[in-house]
Amino acid sequence: MSTARTSSRQLGVAVRAVGVLTLALGLVYPLAVTGFGQVVANHQANGSEVTVNGQTVGSALIGQSFTDENGAALPQWFQSRPSAAGDGYDGGASSGSNLGPTNPDLAAAIDERLTAAAELEGVDPEQVPADALTASSSGLDPHISPEYALLQVDRVAAERELDPVDVRALVESAVEGRRGGVLGEPTVNVLQLNIALLELDT
Repeated sequence: MSTARTSSRQLGVAVRAVGVLTLALGLVYPLAVTGFGQVVANHQANGSEVTVNGQTVGSALIGQSFTDENGAALPQWFQSRPSAAGDGYDGGASSGSNLGPTNPDLAAAIDERLTAAAELEGVDPEQVPADALTASSSGLDPHISPEYALLQVDRVAAERELDPVDVRALVESAVEGRRGGVLGEPTVNVLQLNIALLELDT
């Protein structure tokens, strides 16, 4: 009887512990963290959405392609770097290509991108920076290098009949420095740059 009573007591304690932990970690904690995020970092907690005229057009954290239905670059827009996430910038399939540097498929893809980028920008292939040819490890990087953005200035200006000096100044003003002045490299957020381009074009 004593053993049965002890087992019953232990079972009761275990059930209550599961109930308390489920309530605390499955309900109270998520609600507290969500509430804290909404109060302290509302923009980030809601996906760092970018809006134009009250309409959400994307996220500052996830890149997107500026191409037509066939995947061809739209010349009036600044172009993002390549993406290996799904069909391109698929948030549900975040990944790199996982191809090693000596993989012939990767080498072929880079050669193809190099030819396309040089032709699009009307420059020598040696002027095309690396981020125009390779995808990021996540496949979702919303940024490109200032060098790649500046390479696109003449083409975008010509397509929109804008002064290249003004478009160059727009790019230079969009450059984000190193984090804390130390970490990473200067970058340009392509979506935000293209939104600023719309304002310049009006």
